Amino acid sequence: MSAQQWTAPEGEPADQVRPGPSAVCRPADVRRAVRQAVACRCRATGTPCDEEGLSDALLVASELTTNAILHGGGVTGVDVDVVGHEVRVSVSDRSDRLPVIVAPDDEQGRRRTGGRGWPIVCRLACDVRVADLPMGGKRITAAVPVF
Repeated sequence: MSAQQWTAPEGEPADQVRPGPSAVCRPADVRRAVRQAVACRCRATGTPCDEEGLSDALLVASELTTNAILHGGGVTGVDVDVVGHEVRVSVSDRSDRLPVIVAPDDEQGRRRTGGRGWPIVCRLACDVRVADLPMGGKRITAAVPVF
């Protein structure tokens, strides 16, 4: 198994996906975990997913991971769970700072090049939670309807 492959741990449902101990946490890896968890649920239940919802979930997964890398000191954990009609993507990082929404223009009226990830997550997810972690850092969980 390569460091980038994602599998469900023994004893856990196959629609819960977590990285192995040496997994690389890039946005593409987390998107792969979302696809894998949703596909597993589809196979298990014979229920197709909503393709637009899956696209939204993939974008949310990318944004959460990218934000953890750029603003949170790096990804410290990832969990992907399918619960009911939703896929829940949780990304943990090293920072205690809460996400913020910044104006699209700076003080001189120039367009900023970033700052759109958190608003995208909040717009596409039906539920977003931010929790402090006991050893420092935070965990952001976003739920996106896919079924």
